Amino acid sequence: MIPTEPIGSIPRPPQLLAVLQRYRVGEASPAELAEAYDQALQDTVRRFEDTGSPIISDGEQRKSSFLSYPLEGLDNIVADGLMIEFDDGHSRQLPRLTGGPFHYRQYAVKYLQSAMYYASVPVKQAVISASALSLLYPEHGLAGYSREQFLDDLVREVAGDIRLCLAAGAHKVQIDFTEGRLAIKLDPSKALLRQFIALNNRVLEQFPPEQRARIGVHTCPGGDHDATHSGDVDYTALLPDLFRLKAGNFYLQLASEQDPCRVLETVARCIKPDQRVFIGVVDVLDNTIETPKLVCDRILLASQYIAPEQLGTTDDCGFSPFEDDTSTGRDLAFAKIRARVQGTRMAAERLKLQKRVA
Repeated sequence: MIPTEPIGSIPRPPQLLAVLQRYRVGEASPAELAEAYDQALQDTVRRFEDTGSPIISDGEQRKSSFLSYPLEGLDNIVADGLMIEFDDGHSRQLPRLTGGPFHYRQYAVKYLQSAMYYASVPVKQAVISASALSLLYPEHGLAGYSREQFLDDLVREVAGDIRLCLAAGAHKVQIDFTEGRLAIKLDPSKALLRQFIALNNRVLEQFPPEQRARIGVHTCPGGDHDATHSGDVDYTALLPDLFRLKAGNFYLQLASEQDPCRVLETVARCIKPDQRVFIGVVDVLDNTIETPKLVCDRILLASQYIAPEQLGTTDDCGFSPFEDDTSTGRDLAFAKIRARVQGTRMAAERLKLQKRVA
């Protein structure tokens, strides 16, 4: 009655991080790293399934980050792009494109296929958005490679990334759009946000309705090291534009919001009949493990605003979007996922009972 899905990333095992560190200073071989990646993936799939989760991901064990996976190994990318500040004082710097044409070095389908090899339940796959990657293009432009040419290449590559995952059997393909609220912070007029929405719709418009029903968009204020880059931006300023995206599913951070009812009221006004919203019911930036009852209560609250047939549950964000983020323990992440799964089942039974009584 109420589907539940993860967002994506799970903290990498310490053993994998140790091998990665040794590999980068030349003390571990490619074969040793490949074995560490495979062991981390197998353990992630097993522990995901042990939570009872009906849908899992690969936990992004092989990605250095949710954003950079298509770029690794490209020779026209440098590391001195846009700086993004987080509310605890740390920052992340985006890469910068130095010349055209733009293309992916690798596609997310390889992560999907690796997880599907070990999984006994359906697997979803997260991909990076066109809008996030559009920030690679420098403001001063590039000689011989216009922004329009870049955007055409970018749309083609992002659509291709999604298409490969759908063809390989992904349960869903989730576009990570964590830059939604950040766009409003960078440009309060919302012109940048609307450029992002239009660009992502150029990608989505390449898919027929039956495929868009398997495509979703995730948004959050950018969780990293238990901090956010745009948590101070009013969520309700984003949502009306967000739901103009031509996707069938929306994965919304909500558990960490101070006023969830206000957010839910806005969602109820904006959601279209053919769309489903997966609300975040566990806060990945809080190291307290939610009880199934708390998860259930959050769902029942949401059901007062959103019809159950358009409702699903998820985590607020990925637990470790960058490989060096160890602020959340691996055991803690899976305990929170288990609470989400159990709480969702409890809420489904409660809503089923309410329907019978009515």
